[in-house]
Amino acid sequence: MHARTTVTTLAATAALLTSAATATAADQPLSHPRIAAHFSLAAEQQPENITVDRTGSAYLTFSFARQIVRVSPDGHQQVLATLPAPAKASTPNLGKAFVGGIARADDGTLYVTYATGTADLTGVWAVRPGGRPHRIAALPADGLPNGLALDGRQQRLYVTDSVHGVIYRLPADGGKATVWARGEALEPSTFAGANGLKLHDGAVWATNLDKGTVLRIPITPRGTAGTIQVRATGMPSIDDFAFTGHGDALLAARDDNQVDLVRPDGTHTAVLTAADGLQTPTSVAVHGSKVYVPSAAYLTNEDPNLLVAHLDR
Repeated sequence: MHARTTVTTLAATAALLTSAATATAADQPLSHPRIAAHFSLAAEQQPENITVDRTGSAYLTFSFARQIVRVSPDGHQQVLATLPAPAKASTPNLGKAFVGGIARADDGTLYVTYATGTADLTGVWAVRPGGRPHRIAALPADGLPNGLALDGRQQRLYVTDSVHGVIYRLPADGGKATVWARGEALEPSTFAGANGLKLHDGAVWATNLDKGTVLRIPITPRGTAGTIQVRATGMPSIDDFAFTGHGDALLAARDDNQVDLVRPDGTHTAVLTAADGLQTPTSVAVHGSKVYVPSAAYLTNEDPNLLVAHLDR
């Protein structure tokens, strides 16, 4: 069931050099960006990942506060759960406990990844509506579980590990996690490899933070990982992302205060910057005509926030 993956490059390097100066009006799909909510840096309310429900309420992980928070469309904030603190955190690369990716099932169950450097807590956790957080799968304590995606049809969860450079898969109702995909394209080169994660059109898509790449991994008819395809390059510090709804076009958050529109051919253009209020953006969610971008202020140490913009369709 484990797939040893190899890399194929689909987009020509020359095409990836397209700059904002050559962009057309159609390349700027976002308008009216505004800060919808501000968070407390002193309380370590630094949003790492996001998902949005049908009502437009956003569910965020506050990475170092170990919290799951709901932000309503009017900006009201509610802490839904706080994950237990480790006796002594020794999380690889970070040194402290880290709540990463988040996914939401149709019944309202929230899933998150949690890294502490300890075997008793590191893994995938679930919170049912009105319930308490509980771990449904253990993951290696010497890794950094990060991105998370739910396949609601197959009832499976996929998880990136930024330290080990692999993607795990596990049953959504809990159980043993196994390595679903591995390969050089997922591995770190200096700090962190496989990072953001989404399911889209019969494939698992991921980013590699160190290598600045967007990757597509087909899901074969047997459910195994196909050959890793490099779909875009040249985006240093790329984090998580979301598809716009226009085929394979996506919006990717970059830690260098930028959100890029990545076209299906791999070319990309900045569509949001620090001038719009970005403070180390970490992820993106698209809900109807709205785009949500949480900023954790990891590098700016100024104003963690949630930006909302209009998606021009």
